[in-house]
Formats: sequence, structure tokens, C-alpha cells
Amino acid sequence: MVAMPKRVKTFEVIFSDASKAFYCSGDKVAGRIVVEVGEVTRVSAMRVLGVGCAKVEYAKGKQKCREQNEYLRYEEVVQLVDHPADHDGSVVLRPGNKYEYMFGFELPQQGQIVSSYKGKFGYVQYFVKALMERPAQPALECKKHFEVEEPLDVNTPDLLSPTGGMKEKKVTCMFIPDGQVSLNAKIDRKGFCEGEDICICAKFENTCSRIVVPKAAIISKHTYQANGRTKVFRQKLSSVRGNHIISGMCDAWQGKTIRVPKIKPSMLGCNIIRVEYALMIYMHIPGSEKLILELPLVIGTAGLGSRTNSVSSTDGSVSNASASWVSLRMPSAPPSYCDVTRDCRLDQPLTPLLNDYDGDDSPIFMHSSAFQFPPLPAYSEVDEEFNGNTRMLQVC
Repeated sequence: MVAMPKRVKTFEVIFSDASKAFYCSGDKVAGRIVVEVGEVTRVSAMRVLGVGCAKVEYAKGKQKCREQNEYLRYEEVVQLVDHPADHDGSVVLRPGNKYEYMFGFELPQQGQIVSSYKGKFGYVQYFVKALMERPAQPALECKKHFEVEEPLDVNTPDLLSPTGGMKEKKVTCMFIPDGQVSLNAKIDRKGFCEGEDICICAKFENTCSRIVVPKAAIISKHTYQANGRTKVFRQKLSSVRGNHIISGMCDAWQGKTIRVPKIKPSMLGCNIIRVEYALMIYMHIPGSEKLILELPLVIGTAGLGSRTNSVSSTDGSVSNASASWVSLRMPSAPPSYCDVTRDCRLDQPLTPLLNDYDGDDSPIFMHSSAFQFPPLPAYSEVDEEFNGNTRMLQVC
């Protein structure tokens, strides 16, 4: 917005529904242009523009890559209601009065418009701009942005179908074969909304001599295209991890969950900017590159086919059932450990099995000093049988 001259006190765009957070395709954008002047001002025309465009701009070496797509172009000359105009259409505005120019237009239909976006190397923005044209003087302008969010339903058959995959990798040490690691994972569907939990079923096998760590993360992939070139920006949004897997062992995830954070829905309809998501399931291998499996995700519009409430209610019923089962099967409390003779070997430093990093500086092989834990004190557990009888089990 340019600086207002002294003769113009107020010049702004106000939308009819100020509380509306965003617009969708086919919605009507309406409002008014409010003008107040400090001295007599002649306005030859008041022009309103509705603009929506996508723009990509980044540097590739010494070359500047730029690309632009237009999704909205609306222009109209608006008039004051019940205000006399000259033969050329101009009007005279006087101090002490508030003048309002009304405007309104419809957004393009679904498929011809994309959601608002702001990223590292590009953006999609929509705004209304008003131009006040005055005789023998430069035009004044004011601008106001508005958000557009296109609905994306994740209840389609394709997005409700499960997806999965398998990956394996041979591990070497100084060009000598050192076994292999493998993972097999699947999820029950591809479409999710923010706040929902993704249930992961996976199996991990480790036959190499190193300790590996299974992990999972939700990642975003932003693709920008300009001048025939493509630039990709990837970002990790949330992650979970499993237990260490030593040599010759395997591990399984049966419904391990990772929650979709608060993020923008997928943007798949723009030609120069694309926002995609994926679930990355991987195994961290010290001294070697990760074994990675990526499963595509589509993040839909919150509130449109969202299953958050049903998932939460299911989780609550399971938690209540588990709590009641635990209360019925809880054994008697163990005795205090204060009477156990303290073993001085516990004062010695312990060597960690594996540093919890994704970097390559973690140890390749496990090496820990051997020691023995002190013996546990004896106590009794209560084992309740289904027929109601109770028997005592002596634990040594």
C-alpha cells in the first residue's frame, strides 16, 4: 500500500465477511472500497482488480529462473450509488463524508483454481486491488489479500486402499560382505487429514554385525518448476523410532502410530508448484547409508471426510478396556529394594549400545563392559485363573 497524500485520509478495501478465513472455488468475493478525503478531490474512475497467480523464482548458478501462472483475473470500474457524476463519469469527493464503492465477483470453478501457498522458492496468492484514478495526477492504489483453500476429499476408493512395499540392502565392511538388512511395511490407506494417526505394520530383519534402528517419519516434498528446470525442497515434519535390533535378530511393528501434524493439504493441481507428502520408513545403519522405503500420502482438507473423531473414540474405548484389564490382573506389589546388598560394580561407567543419531558418527559395532546385575529379592505373585481360584507362584 502506497503512502496516502494529505488530501486522501482513508483509502482501503474491506471484505463483506471479515471473519471468513478462506474462500473456495465458485465462492463470491464481495466488499467495499472506503474513501475519505481531507480536501475536495476529483476522481475520474475507481477501478477494482481481482488477481490470483502462482510464481516461482530462484537462482540456478548465475541464471535467474522465473515462472508465473495466472488463475484469476477480474477487472471492473465501480461507481458510487446515489452520487451525481459529470458527463465524463468523474465524481467530486468532499471532506467530512465517507464514500463507499461496492464490488463483487465469483472465483473460478473447481479445477481452474489452486489453494494459496507460500514456500521457500514460490507462492500462490490472491488479492483485491483498488486503483483511484485522478486527472493529471498519478493513480493511488490499495491492496488486500485473501486466502483460497480448495477442498481435497480423501474418501475416494484410491486413497482408501492400502499401500506398502519391501526393501533390502546388502551391507559391506571394507568391501567384505557383512550380511544384509531388510524391511517390509504397509499402511491401511493413503489419504489422511491433519490430527489423524497413521498405523504402521512393518517387519525389520538384521543379519549384519551392526546394531540398526528402525524409524519412521512424515516428510513433505515441495517441487518448483521454472525455465524448464526443477528444484525440490524436502522437509521432515514428524518422526517415531523403534528399539535397537542387534545382529541376527528381527523386530515387528504391529500398528505403531505416527500422527499427522498441522500442515497444509496436498497441492497437486498447480503446473509450477507441487506439494506432496510421504511416509518414510527406514533403518539407520551405522557406517552405511540408510535403507529407505517411501509410501506416498495425500493430506486432505480437515473437516472433509476426516475420521479424527471416530479414531479418537476408538482409542478411548481401547484405553478404558486396557485399564480395566490391568486393574484385574495387577500382581501384588514387590518388596522394597532397600534391603538388597549394593554392588559396587554399578559405579563403573556403562558403554551405550548405540548413539541415537542419524549421522555417520555412531559406532559400527557394539562393545560394552560385562557386569552382573544384583539378584532380585523373592516375592509372590497372584495368578488369577478364569475359574476364580487363586494360587501362589514362588519367584526366586
